[in-house]
Amino acid sequence: MPISDYGVLKGTVVDCRTETTDTPHYQIHLDAAGVQFRCAVNIRSQQSPPDLLFLAVDGLRHPVVALVAGLPDGFTALESRPGGMALDYIRANLFDRDAMRPAPTTLPGPDNDLGEFLDHYVKQARSDPDARLYVFGQRWGPESKRDKIFGFTPGNGIHDVHMNQGNSGRFAADNGVWQDGALLAYLPASDLWVGVFLAFGSQSWHTDDVTGHPLEAELVPTELEGAVRIVAALVNPAGPAPERESVTLLNASPEEIDLGGWAIADRQKNRHPLTGTIPAGATRLVEIGPPLVLGNDGGIITVLDQDGIKIHGVAYTGAQAAREGWSLTF
Repeated sequence: MPISDYGVLKGTVVDCRTETTDTPHYQIHLDAAGVQFRCAVNIRSQQSPPDLLFLAVDGLRHPVVALVAGLPDGFTALESRPGGMALDYIRANLFDRDAMRPAPTTLPGPDNDLGEFLDHYVKQARSDPDARLYVFGQRWGPESKRDKIFGFTPGNGIHDVHMNQGNSGRFAADNGVWQDGALLAYLPASDLWVGVFLAFGSQSWHTDDVTGHPLEAELVPTELEGAVRIVAALVNPAGPAPERESVTLLNASPEEIDLGGWAIADRQKNRHPLTGTIPAGATRLVEIGPPLVLGNDGGIITVLDQDGIKIHGVAYTGAQAAREGWSLTF
């Protein structure tokens, strides 16, 4: 079954340290409106390969930022569904997964391992009392015992701060959709949002839309993955409603692609069907309409193949969509 007590914790950083035990974690002490929490972030996998995949996105632009910014300090339980604050590495188009890189747990020398990569952002947040850290994952506590790392009482915390789907073997029971963990940080000194995303190298990036389990091999796209890309979208057309929104697709492959049975999906996973073909190297402007809506307050756009598998996806914010009549480019 999926993880329980999924949500996001917002607070100020009190302390942080790398814990190199038999199950290494990067430990963060957060103060959330006077309640103390420990955030246990995995920095080594118990399955092969041991190094986690890591990506930090400076200047994160995604509609979830505007949603979480107004949360009060403390833990907020989240429903695992599209359209809200829940995260899904595959379906929410948070980042380009090809940009993730394996990061060793610890190495001699400065700025070359996962603990130090996390230090770079968490210590920036610790140095500014107005900065806030947002930790997505599974909550535990309150416990009657003292916290084993930072010593506060009662024990409270959040873990599973990583991708929580696509697992196999003994961790398959944790699989689910719209329940992924991550760190988001708002750094007011630079007016910057940072997203830190972690995944295990053993996890699958093609998962069932209901269970989060890895898909059967025959359903996983190979040469077509990323072949059709979203390169532009007109989400805020000039003039009164009904507006003529559109999405521009590019066939980046050397072969013509049949789009029959394919679809474009929005933030709520409403779909607009595609038909016909798109020649090699060509673009195609697709005019869309209800039920699919490209909201002016930010959104997600995804291209799905005939099996409903994600081929490419993008996200945009309300600020990006503010200019009426301008197409967004990706």
